Amino acid sequence: MFNIKITPLVLFMPLVALTLYSKYISADNSLVTPEKLPEWKYSQLPNKPSLRGTAIKHNSLWVTGSGNSVYVSQDAGKTWQDKSVPVKLKRDFRDIELFNDNTAIVMGAGSGELSTLYKTIDGGNNWQVLYQNTDDVGFFNSIAFWDEQLGLLIGDPVDGYYVIKKTTDGGKTWRRITINNLPKILPKESAFAASGNSIIVGKGGKAWIATGGFSASVYVSVDYGETWQRDSVPLYKETQTSGSYSVALNHLDHPFVIGGDYLQREKQYGNIAKKTTTHWELIKTSGVGLRTAMSCQSKICIATGKTATDISLDAGSTWQQLLSQQSKSSSESSTTGFFSLASDNNVFIAAGANGEVAVISFKGFSL
Repeated sequence: MFNIKITPLVLFMPLVALTLYSKYISADNSLVTPEKLPEWKYSQLPNKPSLRGTAIKHNSLWVTGSGNSVYVSQDAGKTWQDKSVPVKLKRDFRDIELFNDNTAIVMGAGSGELSTLYKTIDGGNNWQVLYQNTDDVGFFNSIAFWDEQLGLLIGDPVDGYYVIKKTTDGGKTWRRITINNLPKILPKESAFAASGNSIIVGKGGKAWIATGGFSASVYVSVDYGETWQRDSVPLYKETQTSGSYSVALNHLDHPFVIGGDYLQREKQYGNIAKKTTTHWELIKTSGVGLRTAMSCQSKICIATGKTATDISLDAGSTWQQLLSQQSKSSSESSTTGFFSLASDNNVFIAAGANGEVAVISFKGFSL
């Protein structure tokens, strides 16, 4: 397992808007120009943590990251409150599951006792240990829940198989899925705790896990995580740090897998693939750099990584890089990106290095 350590992002310019460099054709063939797109609104959080977890439910926005960091906004990102977990051992919260405005589970990633789940039911004012890793070589990567009781956890391989655990009581107890129901890991296969999206769940008991390395794959379950099969995916996979990083669904519940290589962030390679009826198909994008998170609302999908952010206005079929506002009046292109991304109710929240958070709303925006 790679506990990815990424050098800090250059601080974003406050209130710099990201927008499309070129025009899009909408479903009714009318032009959607850059000026018609919404703008990102930025916030700079104290202590400049590296933020890897994002969650949103209506106007309740949460981000998590290094140094036990948890920050919460209950007014759609206008103001933020520090709700960090007050424990001595510094954990890196790489994922968060938000159930309502006040109830959330955060996941610490790391070897041994660094991998821990904490829960709050009062908006982050108080936290309790929900589940503690007891395996010295164990390493939590990501969590995902169908509802407040039923969820999955993916951890580093032990005994030649990924540790996939299931809870039916809201995370109080976890049962490891038997290895007889899992594919054995391939040579030089890895998993990444990069953005809290290496495992996702969907309707009807479906679930997906992204794995990387030289054997970029997606593990798929259709029975609430009880059995799994592996699909090979056509992402860049020429190094141990390459391959699949995250999975996502569009509004039609079509699965996507994204990735690249965190040691070659700006290299040109295939970084997004979509599942067709029979196989995974590489999607043509800008082709530049690692993407670690993707999220969709209606036909709008956004994918991001440290070096750049992309947008699709047709549910992930075609993509265009997002450029900074200053690039609209300049011949010099300027891009920026994030580590983690989440969305709800046509609002997206993105978070990255140095405590940078950005929110963009597509409410009232139609194609």
